[in-house]
Amino acid sequence: MKRADFGWQFLDLASQISEMKHDHYKQLLAVSTLIELLVDKGLLTPEEIRLKASEMETELNRQLLL
Repeated sequence: MKRADFGWQFLDLASQISEMKHDHYKQLLAVSTLIELLVDKGLLTPEEIRLKASEMETELNRQLLL
Protein backbone atom coordinates (compact mmCIF):
# COMPACT_ATOMS: atom_id res chain seq x y z
CA MET A 1 0.00 0.00 0.00
CA LYS A 2 1.31 3.41 -0.89
CA ARG A 3 1.96 5.89 1.84
CA ALA A 4 -0.47 8.38 0.24
CA ASP A 5 -3.23 5.75 0.19
CA PHE A 6 -2.72 5.13 3.88
CA GLY A 7 -2.99 8.86 4.53
CA TRP A 8 -6.31 9.08 2.72
CA GLN A 9 -7.66 6.05 4.58
CA PHE A 10 -6.62 7.62 7.87
CA LEU A 11 -8.30 10.89 6.92
CA ASP A 12 -11.49 9.05 5.91
CA LEU A 13 -11.52 7.15 9.21
CA ALA A 14 -11.02 10.36 11.17
CA SER A 15 -13.92 11.94 9.27
CA GLN A 16 -16.19 8.99 10.04
CA ILE A 17 -15.31 9.14 13.74
CA SER A 18 -16.06 12.86 13.77
CA GLU A 19 -19.48 12.25 12.23
CA MET A 20 -20.19 9.51 14.76
CA LYS A 21 -19.27 11.85 17.63
CA HIS A 22 -21.61 14.51 16.27
CA ASP A 23 -24.45 11.97 15.88
CA HIS A 24 -23.83 10.70 19.41
CA TYR A 25 -24.00 14.25 20.77
CA LYS A 26 -27.34 14.88 19.01
CA GLN A 27 -28.80 11.62 20.34
CA LEU A 28 -27.61 12.35 23.86
CA LEU A 29 -29.09 15.84 23.68
CA ALA A 30 -32.45 14.44 22.52
CA VAL A 31 -32.56 11.83 25.32
CA SER A 32 -31.52 14.39 27.95
CA THR A 33 -34.21 16.79 26.72
CA LEU A 34 -36.89 14.10 26.93
CA ILE A 35 -35.82 13.14 30.45
CA GLU A 36 -35.89 16.77 31.59
CA LEU A 37 -39.37 17.27 30.11
CA LEU A 38 -40.72 14.12 31.76
CA VAL A 39 -39.34 15.24 35.14
CA ASP A 40 -40.51 18.85 34.68
CA LYS A 41 -44.04 17.67 33.87
CA GLY A 42 -44.06 15.42 36.93
CA LEU A 43 -44.45 12.23 34.90
CA LEU A 44 -41.27 10.69 36.30
CA THR A 45 -38.95 11.45 39.17
CA PRO A 46 -35.17 11.46 38.93
CA GLU A 47 -35.13 8.51 41.35
CA GLU A 48 -37.44 6.48 39.07
CA ILE A 49 -35.13 7.17 36.15
CA ARG A 50 -32.04 6.17 38.15
CA LEU A 51 -33.73 2.97 39.35
CA LYS A 52 -34.84 1.97 35.85
CA ALA A 53 -31.39 2.72 34.42
CA SER A 54 -29.82 0.55 37.10
CA GLU A 55 -32.26 -2.29 36.38
CA MET A 56 -31.57 -2.07 32.65
CA GLU A 57 -27.81 -2.07 33.22
CA THR A 58 -28.06 -5.11 35.47
CA GLU A 59 -30.13 -6.95 32.86
CA LEU A 60 -27.71 -6.04 30.08
CA ASN A 61 -24.76 -7.27 32.14
CA ARG A 62 -26.64 -10.50 32.89
CA GLN A 63 -27.32 -11.06 29.19
CA LEU A 64 -23.72 -10.38 28.25
CA LEU A 65 -22.54 -13.04 30.69
CA LEU A 66 -24.80 -15.74 29.24
